[in-house]
Amino acid sequence: MSNQYLLTLQCLDGPGLIKGVADVLLAYGANIVEQAQFTDPEAQLFCLRTRFETDNDDVIAMRASLVERLTHREVAVSLRRADVNRRVIVLVSKADHCLEDLLYRHKLGELRLDIPVVVSNHDTLRPVAERYGIPFVVLPVTAETRRTQEAAILQLVSEHAADGVVLARYMQILSDEFCAQLPKRIINIHHSFLPGFKGARPYHQAHERGVKIIGATAHFVTADLDEGPIIEQDVQRVAHNYSADDLVAIGRDIERRVLSRAVGLFAEDRVFLIGSRTIVFA
Repeated sequence: MSNQYLLTLQCLDGPGLIKGVADVLLAYGANIVEQAQFTDPEAQLFCLRTRFETDNDDVIAMRASLVERLTHREVAVSLRRADVNRRVIVLVSKADHCLEDLLYRHKLGELRLDIPVVVSNHDTLRPVAERYGIPFVVLPVTAETRRTQEAAILQLVSEHAADGVVLARYMQILSDEFCAQLPKRIINIHHSFLPGFKGARPYHQAHERGVKIIGATAHFVTADLDEGPIIEQDVQRVAHNYSADDLVAIGRDIERRVLSRAVGLFAEDRVFLIGSRTIVFA
């Protein structure tokens, strides 16, 4: 039976790219079953995501052939078996809505990923993780212990061979050093209002200002707080008769949906990064 593979490729644009990829895949007896491509006109970068099937199982040789064929394009290639899931570690604090949604969709098989462990700075959500049969690790943190605590998280990332980290309402600011260790591998969710409200009780601030739209944004984490490349967003209109509690409830619903969609896109290798922008093959 044929194996299915996921290929992602990013390189300088130019003629013959698709033919070059197709020639290599054909040489390995591959049949393309899904493909998406995009050329960024400003950066002149070409992005390609292809799912293909072949009886050949030599991933290393296939990848080397692709790199060799396109080496003059400064190519970046990822190639993996489609049935081998991405692995993510989920970080949480006390709010449960995003974690519940991720684990429920994971249980149903809607999210094509593995979650080897949930990590928290509190013990509050242990019953949620254990209900889904996922180990739960508590790593308390203070200003004095942040470096040690983050080192322990990175150790878990290494031990579990995790491809990424998901902040499912993890209410701690990660250090620049931690972010630098996992570039393009940390996904966060936060409320995004128009206008934006920073600090405590954002939904109450929004209520006091009479906002008409509330929303949420999932993005890659960088050293610039809540300013990393955006993966997914959603909004909902609200009216003057909505209470602050109503906004909180609506916000929870948007946050969980947006985060799950972003994690799903990451798990299926559908997100490309060009500078501070993302290209997303939905």
